[in-house]
Amino acid sequence: MNNFVIGIDAGATHTRARVANEHGEMIGAGEAGAGNPHARGIEAAQNEILTAIQRACDDARVAKQDIAAACLGIAGVGRADERAVWTTWAQEYIAPRVEILNDGEIVIAAGSPENWGVALIAGTGSSAWGKSRDGTLARAGGWGYLIGDEGSGFDLARGALRAATQAADGRGESTRLLDAILEFWNLREPMELIARVYRSGLKPGDMAQLAPIVLRLAAEGDAIAQALVMNAGESLAVAIGAVARALKIENEKIPLALTGGLFLEAETLRAQLLAAARMRGFIFEPVTLVHEPVNGAVRIALEMLRGQPARHKQAGEPPALRKRIEK
Repeated sequence: MNNFVIGIDAGATHTRARVANEHGEMIGAGEAGAGNPHARGIEAAQNEILTAIQRACDDARVAKQDIAAACLGIAGVGRADERAVWTTWAQEYIAPRVEILNDGEIVIAAGSPENWGVALIAGTGSSAWGKSRDGTLARAGGWGYLIGDEGSGFDLARGALRAATQAADGRGESTRLLDAILEFWNLREPMELIARVYRSGLKPGDMAQLAPIVLRLAAEGDAIAQALVMNAGESLAVAIGAVARALKIENEKIPLALTGGLFLEAETLRAQLLAAARMRGFIFEPVTLVHEPVNGAVRIALEMLRGQPARHKQAGEPPALRKRIEK
């Protein structure tokens, strides 16, 4: 029976796949490594995606040939030519009906009542995506840690290290960030930060592990940490505002879906973001935390199974996929 669908969230760290039956019930889950083709290369990314799919099918006890529709949300895939290449591949190896989206689009599908609005992703990096009611897409941010990713975990960590080193040599104000970072990295003195940062092979994700320290100390009242969180919230508010203006929806209530480690763990940052957005005249409502973006891919695959337009459909709320933030 070809009445099953699969949704895939292929990110820079993990690939998650979920199998659902025609009623939308999740019956299988599988995970694999990074499925971002820009991070791993196309062939390696495709192998990870197929591994996650096979594991999800095994978990659901469903044969892969019984998958009738699939939606893949792939980080870094946005151009039409990229989507065309991935669509051809997915139709050959995954399912006859396929939709290729970017990672922001599946967050919107998972977190917006009518599958339009703005998605903000803040983890190691940061990016904002938006979709209007007619399916028009817009993006802001996502330029990477060297020239962008403002408000991200990496950005917070970099700011914390700057503040800590400035406190260490007297250029800046005293902050608990210095001792907290030294303790986290098991260092004895500030000068050891140089070798830790520049000579130990740190990757952006490793640096971003300092972000929870910033958030914790901000909540505990450290003024420097609070300033870093405020700046992060303002930077992220600028990104979602830019997307809203690009879509010409800035004068209405805009559904906002938030995902990524920073938002899922830090009420302080969410509050700063929404306050900064209100100061700029935007009304983002409802605001939803998306714990499983892959559920948005499942939602779109179900719409394809039911013969509904995947990108432009204004569907009802997906059951049990969302957690509303009460204001």
